[in-house]
Amino acid sequence: MQKGIKKVLIDIFNLVYKVIYGYTRWVLAVVILIICAQVVCRNVLRTNIRWNQEVALLLTIWMAFLGIAIGAEKGLHIGVELFYEGFPKPVQRVADKMNRVIALLVGVFFTYYGVRMVVSTMDSKLPVTKLPASLMYIMIPVSGVCIVYFTLLDMMGLKEYKKTEAAAPQGKKEGEE
Repeated sequence: MQKGIKKVLIDIFNLVYKVIYGYTRWVLAVVILIICAQVVCRNVLRTNIRWNQEVALLLTIWMAFLGIAIGAEKGLHIGVELFYEGFPKPVQRVADKMNRVIALLVGVFFTYYGVRMVVSTMDSKLPVTKLPASLMYIMIPVSGVCIVYFTLLDMMGLKEYKKTEAAAPQGKKEGEE
């Protein structure tokens, strides 16, 4: 029974991670295309794309917050390895547990205050595109939920089963056997 739950959690994680990672990559490509189109329009056609800056900013914010979730999953947050490596193993384990708790709290903070921010900006509109201003902040709670989920899986000891690059055995890349 417990093995089945583990498998379901890992399968859900891998799907969520794949969607977030793929979406973030596509958003980056779209932002690059929008900015390139603006440069061509401005310098060659001597015109301007009105919605360019607003949409590029919106997508960049989305990409940044989803990148935070990916970084939290991969353990790419700021750390001071110089001091950490000098500590005895029991102290390192305590520091690792505190690190996970802090990451969990950050995820909860992003979720709670992100939802509040989205709700408080629902009635506002972006000036050029007239899209709801809440779209600007929608990825904050999404990122928070992902951080909480990834951290909880890590706390339950399921990280070794995940199929991401960070969890692949040394010397092997994702997808290799």
